[in-house]
Amino acid sequence: MPEPLNKIERRILNYLVDYLKENTYQPSIREIGKRFGIKSTKTVSEHLQSLADKGHIERDASRSRGVKILGMNLSPSVVSIPFYGKIAAGKPSLLREHVRDEYEMDKRFAPSADAFFLQIKGESMMGAGILDGDLVLVDPVEAADLGDGDVVAVRLDEDATVKRYFLRDGTVVLEPANPEFPPIVVGHKEPLEVLGRVIGLFRQLGAAMKAQPVGV
Repeated sequence: MPEPLNKIERRILNYLVDYLKENTYQPSIREIGKRFGIKSTKTVSEHLQSLADKGHIERDASRSRGVKILGMNLSPSVVSIPFYGKIAAGKPSLLREHVRDEYEMDKRFAPSADAFFLQIKGESMMGAGILDGDLVLVDPVEAADLGDGDVVAVRLDEDATVKRYFLRDGTVVLEPANPEFPPIVVGHKEPLEVLGRVIGLFRQLGAAMKAQPVGV
């Protein structure tokens, strides 16, 4: 199985896939550098070699366009979305080494190459139709881009959670969609990281999901 990628490697791989779908050949090293603002062709080459070493591409270093993508559906309408689990001691993470699986889906449902899946554990969002075991599709956004009532995935201290987001008098309030659970008022000094806005929900009926959940 290919090794997980870091963020820039993932973005370069997605660019290679999209470019190939549109042109039937790969971009040159200089084109890749221009796309990502990398001035050094050596640095681009090192990123490509890392992709090769991790089993995502085959590479002919003697050719500028000598790249072959491995183990990926190259249909123009399909994109690969990573699923993130939980690391040891219950600390959630979005590092590539913590990807548990990859799901291929119609790219019309994935707003960006950085979208990802989390799995729900718990019942605090039942009122929003989000149930224990569901997969939610998350689009990474900045907190400044959120609106009141958006369903978000956030990391608060050492916990990840999915809640409705509200900004009240400058204070972030994370509201559950179940009256049995209290809202979470985030203090100004508390470490809150917005992972993204929940934009999709997927539920498998009649079979248990084999994935690590994120609590709600």
